[in-house]
Amino acid sequence: MPHHTPLISTIVVGLVLAFALGAVAHRFRLSPLIGYLLAGVLAGPFTPGYVADQGLANQLAEIGVILLMFGVGLHFSLKDLLSVRAIAIPGAVVQIASATVLGMGLAWLMGWSIGGGLVFGLALSVASTVVLLRALQERRLVETERGHIAVGWLIVEDLAMVLTLVLLPAFAEATSSASADIESIVISLGITLGKVIAFVAIMLIIGRRVIPWILHYVAHTGSRELFRLAVLAIALGAAFGAAELFGVSFALGAFFAGMVLSESELSHQAASETLPLRDAFAVLFFVSVGMLFDPMILINEFGPVLATFLIIVVGKSLAAFAIVRLFRHPNSTALTIAASLAQIGEFSFILAGLGVDLQLLPEQGRDLILAGAILSILVNPFLFTLLDRWFVKRDTARAHAKAEAVAAEEEAMAQEAAAAAAAREPLPVTPLTDHVVLVGHGRVGKYISRKMAAIGSPLLVIETNKEQVADLQKDGLEVVVGNAADPEVAAAANIKEARCLLDP
Repeated sequence: MPHHTPLISTIVVGLVLAFALGAVAHRFRLSPLIGYLLAGVLAGPFTPGYVADQGLANQLAEIGVILLMFGVGLHFSLKDLLSVRAIAIPGAVVQIASATVLGMGLAWLMGWSIGGGLVFGLALSVASTVVLLRALQERRLVETERGHIAVGWLIVEDLAMVLTLVLLPAFAEATSSASADIESIVISLGITLGKVIAFVAIMLIIGRRVIPWILHYVAHTGSRELFRLAVLAIALGAAFGAAELFGVSFALGAFFAGMVLSESELSHQAASETLPLRDAFAVLFFVSVGMLFDPMILINEFGPVLATFLIIVVGKSLAAFAIVRLFRHPNSTALTIAASLAQIGEFSFILAGLGVDLQLLPEQGRDLILAGAILSILVNPFLFTLLDRWFVKRDTARAHAKAEAVAAEEEAMAQEAAAAAAAREPLPVTPLTDHVVLVGHGRVGKYISRKMAAIGSPLLVIETNKEQVADLQKDGLEVVVGNAADPEVAAAANIKEARCLLDP
């Protein structure tokens, strides 16, 4: 029996290289996606050494796309989206439109078709879920307002890309004909939307009942193996059925299967049970994408690569920053969102591959997208590092300013007190000695003063109440007006020569 087959060698070499380079990337605090893509470059036809079977790699990547989209649907949260809908929906739409226009402008300068420019621009407009969530989780921002906005924004982008993947084949078919006109394009898109609506209706009406019922039945068997198999069968079966019966993409079928399953009580268990297989095929997907990348484009097409990189890192970020600020959110939120979206990833690769397959996007466009993705994912951690340093510097400056303001206020109060003390007349010191100093002349104080008068003991009262002061002076008792805690008042009462101090 032969031990070297294309399928086994493609899987083994892809996973081993991905592990090695992913670990190196993680060691340098970069996204492991960089390692997976570079593993594909090493296993691809554009570098010396081993060359994996491209056809098999693409089929494995298709399974990776299905499981990736199933995971996106499984973690889709309508609640998270609705909580920040006021900014996430218009913000994401405007940002996608801005990046798409910039991408189409670059495509026009390179002489591409409108369809190619549209695919290119859309691929540059959507950020990587993996990279964004990792950056937010490292900084414990997922549960903050900034994190909620970023996640909601990402959900809108993902939904827009799902819709694009559905409509793009119909658009390509309608525009490929020499006699294509607006009417034929609209009819083709309408037919596709009709199929999508029929599929969505079946999934929402029947799937929402059948899929959770199947999972609950399997869960009650107590077999984790059967439960894991049931989840995979649902994901792959829905994707395959959507493509075969309704003519829509694998991605849409898998996404809706995950979204329907996310409403079940068993969604978290389903996610955890299938995570290892989803991760493995996702890695193979990124490896297969890297196999398509020609590193020489970084030299031969330096200008277009730089322009693509600037659209992703600068153009998208400026658009996102401006939108967030227009909604009157602080600079910290706007900068976090801008940095989070300054990269592209998995959806960009899926869209680029579909664009090339449909002959809308030239292979040069796919290479530029891959180069832009690798460079932007490489740069993204450094953007967050700069942002973290800016936050620290800003918070330190605010703390210093606050401390200086408090110190200045205290100094002003001290100066004001000193000025007030200098402006008033000094209290005369009583000539009494061996006397009793009584603080306050309330009910108890009056009783004490009567007893002192009865035995003929000299008495001095410290009092702040004007009426009490007047009564005491009328009775011939010596009074010092003021607070007994004031050193000047205590000195005027000659406490150091007093027999005792009473504070009833």
